[in-house]
Amino acid sequence: MEIHIRTARIEDTEAILEIVNDAILNTTAIYDYDVRTLNEQLNWFREKEQQNFPVIVATDENDKILGFGTYGSFRLKAGYKFTVEHSVYVREGFSGKGIGKLILSELIEVAKKQKLHTIIGLIDTDNAGSIAFHEKFGFEKAGVLKEAGYKFEKWLDVQLMQLLLK
Repeated sequence: MEIHIRTARIEDTEAILEIVNDAILNTTAIYDYDVRTLNEQLNWFREKEQQNFPVIVATDENDKILGFGTYGSFRLKAGYKFTVEHSVYVREGFSGKGIGKLILSELIEVAKKQKLHTIIGLIDTDNAGSIAFHEKFGFEKAGVLKEAGYKFEKWLDVQLMQLLLK
């Protein structure tokens, strides 16, 4: 399978929504409880565009979206303007095929071009695969927030991970 990386377009929002809603319903990658509507996801996409934050998609040879990545403000205070929090999601059934690697590589390159200083990842501490994945990119563990989230009837610890861009 050939994977292509490109900037997302507004018409990709429905496919992105499918991936997001699957993550909401079935994982602790997103701490939301309720699925999003297409309108909510369209607003999300437009906000990313307005704020000059990338939305990147990975597609197969038929342009089917297999995953996406983005980043946004880490905190809204001015002193954090060079720090972003990122997200990478791969469609169910397509993990382990290098899709996340391609997406995160592109996000890091875009962040460098935008002269950002650091990328933060917030990962459920039970997600050892995601933590190891980030470490391969040079992300370092920067602390754990104990019981910071609650989903699926249990408290969740959050691993903070940080990549300094150089």
